Amino acid sequence: MSILVSAVQVSKTYGSRTLFEGLSFAVEEGQRIGLIGANGAGKSTLLRLLSRQDTPDEGKIHFSQGLRLAYLEQTPRFAADARVFDVIAGATDDPHDADNLGLVQELISRLELDGPQAGTDRLVNELSGGWQKRVALARELARRPNLLLLDEPTNHLDVDSILWLEDFLERQRELATLTVTHDRLFLQTTCDLIFDLDPRLPEGLIKFDGTYADFLDFKTARLEAQQHLEDVKRNTLRRETEWLRRGAKARQTKQKARIERAHELAADVEDLGRRHRAATVQIDFGDVARAPKKIVEAKNVSKTYQGRTLFRDFSYTLRPKSRLGLLGPNGCGKSTLIKTLIGELPPDEGSVFVADQIEFAFFEQQKESLNPNTSLLRTLCPEGDYVQVQGQSVFARSYLSRFLFRGEQMDQPVGRLSGGEQSRLRIAQLMLRSEPVLVLDEPTNDLDIATLDVLEDALADFPGAVILVTHDRHFMDRVANEIIAFTPNEGELLRFADIFQWQSWHAGQGAKTPGANNAPAAKASPAAADAQPPAKTTAKKVKLSFKEQREFDTMEATILEAEERLEALQKELDQPGHTADYQKLQDLTHQFQNQQLRVETLYARWQELERKIAGDA
Repeated sequence: MSILVSAVQVSKTYGSRTLFEGLSFAVEEGQRIGLIGANGAGKSTLLRLLSRQDTPDEGKIHFSQGLRLAYLEQTPRFAADARVFDVIAGATDDPHDADNLGLVQELISRLELDGPQAGTDRLVNELSGGWQKRVALARELARRPNLLLLDEPTNHLDVDSILWLEDFLERQRELATLTVTHDRLFLQTTCDLIFDLDPRLPEGLIKFDGTYADFLDFKTARLEAQQHLEDVKRNTLRRETEWLRRGAKARQTKQKARIERAHELAADVEDLGRRHRAATVQIDFGDVARAPKKIVEAKNVSKTYQGRTLFRDFSYTLRPKSRLGLLGPNGCGKSTLIKTLIGELPPDEGSVFVADQIEFAFFEQQKESLNPNTSLLRTLCPEGDYVQVQGQSVFARSYLSRFLFRGEQMDQPVGRLSGGEQSRLRIAQLMLRSEPVLVLDEPTNDLDIATLDVLEDALADFPGAVILVTHDRHFMDRVANEIIAFTPNEGELLRFADIFQWQSWHAGQGAKTPGANNAPAAKASPAAADAQPPAKTTAKKVKLSFKEQREFDTMEATILEAEERLEALQKELDQPGHTADYQKLQDLTHQFQNQQLRVETLYARWQELERKIAGDA
């Protein structure tokens, strides 16, 4: 396969902050690459470099002569007077060519841009964010690219559109894609090569040939190996320090070399420790106001909007620990159903009971409650310098640092924050509330995978109820214990136990009785048992035997030989060529642990023999 784009030792810095440095990689024809990493790692910046919208500070990016590049931005931009059809047709090399017009019509039909929610003659800027994303996707596909850069392509798309996009990309076998996304199921389905921007790793970028699920096993092993490397070097540093402190005359000629080695080890340990300190968001919704057994009870409710029945004869009871997920296409009525359940909209038929003194905490999709002109600090804490967190007074700046906000950001206007940072701010606000019901409308947009994992765990521990709307199928499956799905049949809602049961029904093109579908559990990566140093033997104050004396006399050489073998394994483990060989990495890690145990055992034996000598003196 020919190379479309290659990057050599690329670095990028904004202000005093280095996003990445020394990155080298290539994108070949037909590759399906998933680009992942924490918020702020530089994923979107790297896409802008590859799309030629920005230039690297150092290094070079080479583009092939036959490259046809398309770039779906996270937040698409359009001219104020641009209409849907003109935007898509204008992206082709000839808007009057019959083949191009056929492609334009196919894209419009596939993405339902000719339906009532959009319309080919509509101004694009009049459409919702989700429909603008569809128009932008059609525009980029109309360019007939051989490399498509996708920045959070599933944001604002409903699940039906995501499934269509997955199917479309699967059929375009000659199209290379480089996708930035937090949607783990989309990654698993559409990518077979993973690039991970991770500053904890020496090369800054993992390149793994395999699916996202395989990559998770690999990275777990890789980080465990690096953690073991830090542990071994830390133990070696401790032993070197002890060795030097002994100051035995027989070893004085080696003191200088060992002191220099100890300094090098200290620097290595500090560097590894810095790389392993991965900052994570701290989310804990804590205790909430006590709620009755029935928070909301809807009986046979129906609602019609503009002559269309959104839902009919629907009954549901919301209780503490309920985790209700709502699923359906954009515009189907999910928001109307939520407003009906919480008493903001009256039903056309049926009744809704909301328990007394119940309030609801909202995470709104567009984050309308955030004033873009107000500073981050004053948004969270309008007056004073402290906030109340689960009954305790906490310094507001310290509290914001739990959500990975830097000191210089706290006095900046909210409008300058990224989408992921604004989402973290809204979560920080919700944690200051004590309402027994969380209503989360697309909370996953813009959040990185590590933050989503923390949010999933926090919601699992939340003692109240959750109503969730999300297109992220993995997040839906982890959080919701019941799914209510809108169907193509007007007014019909169906219940599902999990997202995979819904997906099985959806694949059956709308069977009204969903059948069970037990998805296989994810294969757990084998975790090597931590090597433990042997228990210290109680010293006996007796003279060394002839055999023990001989053992003691040769112990220094034996230990040095064992440490040299340990160092050799360390160097082999550091070789970048092993990062793509999962089995080799596992084997080396196992050898690494065994040799570490041997060195620890030798030191324990050496100390035991010395105690015997001291007791005899």
